[in-house]
Amino acid sequence: MSIFFLTPLLMIILITVSSFASEEEDALLGLKSGIVDRSNSLRDWTKVNQTDNGSSSICIWSGITCLTDTHNNSVVIGLDLSQRNLSGSISGKYINILSNLVLLNLSHNSFTGELPAEIFTTLANLTVLDISRNSFDGHFPTVPSNAQKKNQLSILDAFSNSFSGPLPDQQLSKLEFLKVLNLAGSYFEGPIPASYGSFKNLEFLHLAGNLLDGEIPPELGSLKTLTHIEIGYNSYMQGSIPPEFGSMTQLQYLDIAGANISGSIPSTFCNLRHLESLFLFRNHLTGSIPSCFGNISSLKNLDLSDNSITGPIPDTFAKLINLRLLSLMYNQMNSSIPRGIENLPNLEALLIWNNLFTGSLPLNLGMNSKLKWVDVSNNNLHGNIPAGICYNRALSRLILFSNSFTGELSTLTNCSSLVRLRIENNSFSGDIFALKLSLRYGATYVDLSQNNFTGGIPENLMAEAPKIEYFNVSYNPGLGGIIPSHIWSLPSLANFSASFCNISGDLPQPTPNFQCSSSISTVELSGNKLSGDLPESIASCEALNILDLSHNKLSGSIPDQFGSSSSLALLNISFNQLSGSVPRSNNFIFTDASAFIGNPDLCGAPLKPCNGALAALSLSARRKSVKRRISLICFGVVLLVAASICLLLYLVWHQKVLWKMISFTGLPEFTAKDILRSINSTYVNVNDFSTATVEPPLLSSSSLNICKVVLPTGITVSVKKIGWESRRRRVISEFINLLGNVRHKNLVRLLGFCSNKSCGYLLFDYYLPSENLSANIVRLSKARDTATTTSTTNSRWAVKYKIIMGIARGLCYLHNDCHPPIPHGDLKATNILFDEGNMEEPHLADFGVKAILRMLNNGTTNSVSSTVDDLIESASIKEEMYRDICSFGEIILEILRNGKPINAGGSITPSNPTAGESFLREVLDENDEVKVGTSEESEIKLVLEVALLCTSSKPSNRPTMDEALKLLLSGV
Repeated sequence: MSIFFLTPLLMIILITVSSFASEEEDALLGLKSGIVDRSNSLRDWTKVNQTDNGSSSICIWSGITCLTDTHNNSVVIGLDLSQRNLSGSISGKYINILSNLVLLNLSHNSFTGELPAEIFTTLANLTVLDISRNSFDGHFPTVPSNAQKKNQLSILDAFSNSFSGPLPDQQLSKLEFLKVLNLAGSYFEGPIPASYGSFKNLEFLHLAGNLLDGEIPPELGSLKTLTHIEIGYNSYMQGSIPPEFGSMTQLQYLDIAGANISGSIPSTFCNLRHLESLFLFRNHLTGSIPSCFGNISSLKNLDLSDNSITGPIPDTFAKLINLRLLSLMYNQMNSSIPRGIENLPNLEALLIWNNLFTGSLPLNLGMNSKLKWVDVSNNNLHGNIPAGICYNRALSRLILFSNSFTGELSTLTNCSSLVRLRIENNSFSGDIFALKLSLRYGATYVDLSQNNFTGGIPENLMAEAPKIEYFNVSYNPGLGGIIPSHIWSLPSLANFSASFCNISGDLPQPTPNFQCSSSISTVELSGNKLSGDLPESIASCEALNILDLSHNKLSGSIPDQFGSSSSLALLNISFNQLSGSVPRSNNFIFTDASAFIGNPDLCGAPLKPCNGALAALSLSARRKSVKRRISLICFGVVLLVAASICLLLYLVWHQKVLWKMISFTGLPEFTAKDILRSINSTYVNVNDFSTATVEPPLLSSSSLNICKVVLPTGITVSVKKIGWESRRRRVISEFINLLGNVRHKNLVRLLGFCSNKSCGYLLFDYYLPSENLSANIVRLSKARDTATTTSTTNSRWAVKYKIIMGIARGLCYLHNDCHPPIPHGDLKATNILFDEGNMEEPHLADFGVKAILRMLNNGTTNSVSSTVDDLIESASIKEEMYRDICSFGEIILEILRNGKPINAGGSITPSNPTAGESFLREVLDENDEVKVGTSEESEIKLVLEVALLCTSSKPSNRPTMDEALKLLLSGV
């Protein structure tokens, strides 16, 4: 009986537990209903009865962790759905029921939509929240003030999502137990809240890779428990690094790279005695490195590259015994390299290229550490390569080009670990046999050009080089010797260059024993003393794309096989002793007469017709006798004229091929030869470019020739070609330099400029041809989650609005922040580009191009005294700016109409409200997801009003771009 009377109470408890378990089960199944599970990883989430031991069945579901008490009652405390290829959205209604969650991990999936606020209002026991690597969007939820003290959250990881708006502010900073805060890799805007300096237990802070601006708050220096902070890759105002950062005494990792900061490096950093990694590269820092940095003995990685730092490397760096990486490249540092660097036992990478360093490398560099990478190129260094540079056989990259180094390569005899060796443009001498071990064991890239090497290219040096891809010994005039026969058969060799090396003998040819490799694509052997016939078997090299044998002593005819080669695109055999006819072929797509001139007995297109040549060879003896008589009379005159013509041609040719390369911010310091070789190797349209050493025709069209080019380091760029008359070069070059210094996130960067007296190549960031506004605007309008966009909001209109604002900011920068102002000149939908798969951040292309074309095609620059200011400040340029504003308004209308033609025409004006209201209704119909009475409808009205103002028929009634941008921002 007693048991019977206890049963009702027990039943109440069981019913309560059972009821709650049922609610959790329903909540999880509700969550599942909103999830797209392509891999069926949640197939065991099905509604079934309790398990045999009485516990809830949900506890054995995938990703579920339960806590079971002594009475075998279970509650869900962990939900881990990470890395399951899931998408869809997460409903706050169901999260609200899972109130006992301690861990919620949704990372490495493709969830979209807003993050439920219930996570912070209901889950008081939650200690770990990981939603990283998803596509959650919208504003980040606010932590309610009443939930702060009871909230147990320790880890908040939201890395790599699509959140927008400001960073979550004060309430978040009052989470007492928070140790990890990762909000990096989204689209957060505005400044870092000063309240972020009040976290009590924060150890890890990551805010990099957003759109943050403002100044870096000094309050962050109050984070006494912080060990790791990354706040770079944002666009802060050009303020300095707060000296208060030196108070974060527990800091081990500090990264403020690519953040637009300026000023000097705070000396208070010397107080960071636990600091292991400091990354401040790609900023605008000035001044010298504080000498007290040598006291940070814990420092392992120091990267201050791509700034404007001056002064020497402090001698105190000799005390940095844990230093592994020292990167100071792309600065203006000078003086000699401290000897103490050679004693750093853990140094692996010394990267100081593109500075003003002098003196020699430390004598024992490499003796005391496992040095892996040394790059000191483009300095003023001299002396020999240190004898122990490869002592520990770890060195893989040795980059010394463009200095004044001397001596022989014997110090590299034991460098079996070398993968990349670049020592071009120095004064090294002796033979190159010392590289045999490096080539045998895996060197892939060797450039020895522009030195004083002798002794030829040993046959067995190249025979055992299984991995060599690039080998260049050009411009070593005393090298001599012959061409190794193995160049055609090395399995990985793609580029072999040995021009102007005084090499003699016959040109080796592929044989049955040495078949042509499938990798060899470029062979450059011009300016030598090669003789004999042109081997026909070379034409069988299926990958051979460029063959330059000009300025040699080759004889015989051009084999017909060269005309039928399926791969040979550029052939230069000019200035040899070849005879006969040029094979008829459409394969020489980049080859014109310049590739065959200098061979007196060669005929056929593109040279003189062969019929005339054969007739000349079959003249009668009477004609020959007459020629002999008159030759005695004319010989002196002909000789004088010929000499004069040769001198003139040489001077003209020399001016035309004298190339100059300028790299702007964002492009490594390539040589002109690097650029020209890349262009010759990768362009694909014969109408785009002529060969690098021949003057192209002057442009008369309304656009520039363009192609995609891959540079030596793998960087892909768009290249536009322009041609000019020599008298116009100076002022056009000045204007191009002005364009090269323009930097804004909504403008396509001009990266470099390679030119000679008659033409130039402009190098821009590369964007896929299909990733422009014209090609994508219609697709954007069709669906909210189109494949071509990575929307940071739920609204298509929000994406359109962001595109309009980006265009406005880029154009406003050109008009108002550049001095002198730069009109775009050709603003249209096809010139508005996007990164692949991301339509939210537009980049304006071809700005300033129309001004260049105007300089080319009219007489503005005929006077050598013309200046860029004269051209920019002219009345025609101001008219171009008015046209830019009109074009901007037209693009807005195009976006509003989803790419449809604008039918309203000039009837839509502020003074014609009827037409304007009608057009507004059309626009709202085209953006039907925008609801009446919402803020989005107000934005559309404002944007339309700005568009109508910008397209006013009277230019004086149009706003300036600064005014237009302010109008657009007034609605934010």
